[in-house]
Amino acid sequence: MEIHLPSLPLMKIFSYLDAYSLLQVAQVNKNWNELASSDVLWRKLCQKRWLLCDMDTLQLLCTWKQFFVYRTWQEHAKTRAKPEDFMYKEIPAEYGVLAYTRYISGRGLTRNGQGRSVVCMLSSMAKISTWDIHEGVMTWISPVQPARIKLLTTLPEMHIVVTVDMQSTIKLWDCISNDAVATSSLFFPCQSLKSVFTKDGPIILVSDTLGKLYIFRIPDLHLITTVNVFPYGIIHIIFSPQKKWVFLNRKHTHIMPKVFYINSLLRTSEFSDPVSTILQFSLCERACWTPRREDRITLMSIRGPHKVPKFVTFDMELEEIGNQIIVKGYLTASFSLAEYEGRPEWFGVSDKDMIVCSTVSSLLLFNMQGVRLQTFQYFPEEVLRLWVDPVHVIVTFIDGSLDVYAWEERSPLLRKCYRLQNRRHLPPQSCMEKTLCDEVSIIRVMINGPIPCYLMAYTLNIHS
Repeated sequence: MEIHLPSLPLMKIFSYLDAYSLLQVAQVNKNWNELASSDVLWRKLCQKRWLLCDMDTLQLLCTWKQFFVYRTWQEHAKTRAKPEDFMYKEIPAEYGVLAYTRYISGRGLTRNGQGRSVVCMLSSMAKISTWDIHEGVMTWISPVQPARIKLLTTLPEMHIVVTVDMQSTIKLWDCISNDAVATSSLFFPCQSLKSVFTKDGPIILVSDTLGKLYIFRIPDLHLITTVNVFPYGIIHIIFSPQKKWVFLNRKHTHIMPKVFYINSLLRTSEFSDPVSTILQFSLCERACWTPRREDRITLMSIRGPHKVPKFVTFDMELEEIGNQIIVKGYLTASFSLAEYEGRPEWFGVSDKDMIVCSTVSSLLLFNMQGVRLQTFQYFPEEVLRLWVDPVHVIVTFIDGSLDVYAWEERSPLLRKCYRLQNRRHLPPQSCMEKTLCDEVSIIRVMINGPIPCYLMAYTLNIHS
């Protein structure tokens, strides 16, 4: 005998289920299938897994459930791929400019399975251009600028590029028009640049050499606020996954990193002063927020005569004292790697609180307390860079090849997927400058001696 439960209690019960369980209960009957396919439930799952989702993508895929199912399938399709599933393209460029390469595509997913990856880079020290990586063709180029471009950032959600030149002129480009759509200027040289899409709208953060932070609104570059952060320039600007926090740092013996509550910087009418805290950890080299989690950050330093690497993890919390909101960073875990040969150059964090770091000849995986879980040895190969995201870990080597790993779904460990060999012969003095990755492509930026330079892109062919 079939039992009919009211829709409201069922929806409440379904709200506690994960994606796999929702797909299971949808097979019970027509009513359960309709309730278990609700946008309310799948939107919550999408936001939990990928945080702020691209609304343009959702217009293509119609429902949150379709978005979740397809994007999860695409993530796993990349981990299941073979080297022959990738198309290879090369884009030549002038020496020194490829370090400024950034994705500008919104990483949208289409029904036929092929995403479109577009990057923006400096075509010369005074021009920027956009390239379709799949086709290997230029799609737009700016006029030659009167001053050399010093910094570049992108906002893929809006297909926007922001540049700062040597005269501290900030320009916003839509990558369609010949001229910049908005400009602004600073009095002092710029040190760092970051654009981001927050819940209050898109913004640009710029720091100068005096340690001031300027926040501009997109697209008109209206100055929202200015904050004195450090006595020297800010090197690192790193946002938490949902843009609740922003981490600011400069490596210095007497300067500690700061974390600001982003609402206090944007909603100046609600907050008399910016709300921030100091993390008691000097000489910070790198920092990573925990993916798919909003309030946890891990920092790495290398200090002392023996260059001992140390990792510390903080949990950020907002607290209310009277009518005042304050931020506190609580030390959650820490450990050092004195016993390992070779110091880590790069590291990343998984959503299961695993820390993966690379030395010249190995890849190491630890939990937050420093217990070693995995070691991948590469000697005599030399590791150059490390890319870490919630799904993949990509290790690049000095010879131009790269290894792709995937985080296991039901364990904290890494699984090796495949190796992509270098398609171009590299002499010993060559250097892979950086690695970029989105849902359908892996990009390596190469400098081969002084010249030539290449952007080497592997694009995955995914078919539905």
